[in-house]
Amino acid sequence: MATPSKQLLETIKHHVTLALNEDIGSGDITAQLIPEANTLVAHVVSREPAVLCGTAWAEEVFAQLDPSVTLEWLAKEGDDLEVNQPFLKLSGNARSILTGERTALNYIQMLSYTATISRRYAALVADQPLAILDTRKTIPTFRLAQKYAIEVGGAQNHRVGLYDAFLIKENHIMAAGSIDAAVRQAHQVAPGKPIEVETENLDEVAQAVSAGAHIIMLDNFSLEDMATAVKTHQGTVKFEASGNMTDEHIKAVAATGVDYISVGALTKHIQAIDLSLRVIEEKRT
Repeated sequence: MATPSKQLLETIKHHVTLALNEDIGSGDITAQLIPEANTLVAHVVSREPAVLCGTAWAEEVFAQLDPSVTLEWLAKEGDDLEVNQPFLKLSGNARSILTGERTALNYIQMLSYTATISRRYAALVADQPLAILDTRKTIPTFRLAQKYAIEVGGAQNHRVGLYDAFLIKENHIMAAGSIDAAVRQAHQVAPGKPIEVETENLDEVAQAVSAGAHIIMLDNFSLEDMATAVKTHQGTVKFEASGNMTDEHIKAVAATGVDYISVGALTKHIQAIDLSLRVIEEKRT
């Protein structure tokens, strides 16, 4: 199971601080309607099937807002949640819980969706020896969080950014002069870094293989051409398929023998998981 890296944990602290400042501002005036010493116990439930993700963000919300609030997780990160299943029990000061509720749930509902759709896509091709990859089509400043959720769901990360691997696309090729020139320059700029080339036809595939690319992206190829590319160059390079991956199409693409399928929808098409906080006990002063 994926665990937050040291870099991600630092990012979580920073993001949560910004999120609380954004929401609370000069003070939660609605929470001030509740007597200061009142306490409550509440469950957070999912109103739809989901893969739980984002527990570290919720914990950081209350660590910053009120460390006396107790969080008891009734499900683990990466668990499959059923409809109306309680997965978190919150106990403590009523004002603090109601003030932090929305920020904590915002993180969980977003990251759980990414984990959920990642698991669904991974399941579609579970019978094939390949990996579902994410892309750089992420919410700005939330890339590490979304890529973490991808792993929680059972898919894999592509490059993190522009610094850890080459992805030579059409515009790079045009600016460099040719696929061969771009790949040769890549070997010189950062020796040892993975070099991937986006191709649009079988001739470009052959050029990229000859130039010494490590991975070939087959962008919107027909199923027939994908299978031909893999059969012709199998064992020489890895192949990544990309473009319009519907449920049925992704199964057919997987059968062509590609090593990876990248899906931008994992991070760019976000629909919040429906969550609800339900008070189960309240103590008034």
